[in-house]
Amino acid sequence: MSNLFGQRPFSAEERAHISSTLRKAVGPEYLSQRAGPGGSKLVYISGSRVISLANEIFGFDGWSHSIVSTEIDFVDTSRDGTSVSLGISTVVRVTLRDGTSHEDVGYGSIENARSKGAAFDKAKKESVTDAIKRALRSFGNVMGNCTYNNELAQRIFKMQKLPV
Repeated sequence: MSNLFGQRPFSAEERAHISSTLRKAVGPEYLSQRAGPGGSKLVYISGSRVISLANEIFGFDGWSHSIVSTEIDFVDTSRDGTSVSLGISTVVRVTLRDGTSHEDVGYGSIENARSKGAAFDKAKKESVTDAIKRALRSFGNVMGNCTYNNELAQRIFKMQKLPV
């Protein structure tokens, strides 16, 4: 058996358990809600919670992520030079220890930051976190994919929350 990451297969038992877990909907204790467009409410799973779920399901050493590419979409400086707005897109690949992987794009932006450094810091982190979340959701419902079904997500969010 190879010790190289991406070349260590899961046992049949591990694979069955992982597959079964990934098909489940995420519990309400993992979900948050924020205002969306037109007064709607969006249900989402935070970056820290989806990473915790990945560690629980795949193991702390059973998955990794890497940045495939980052692109600056726009940088605007105010006329008086006192603020910066920018947007960044990042593609991340999430790889399991057996080599299974998914890639997706994430986006981060900031409006009217006081410095370029602060603007880039916030937008880069946001774009990477968003890309990790989107790549992980490709593995299954419990990783947040179910939040893209608004009706199901709202029903889950309204359920009794258990402490995490």
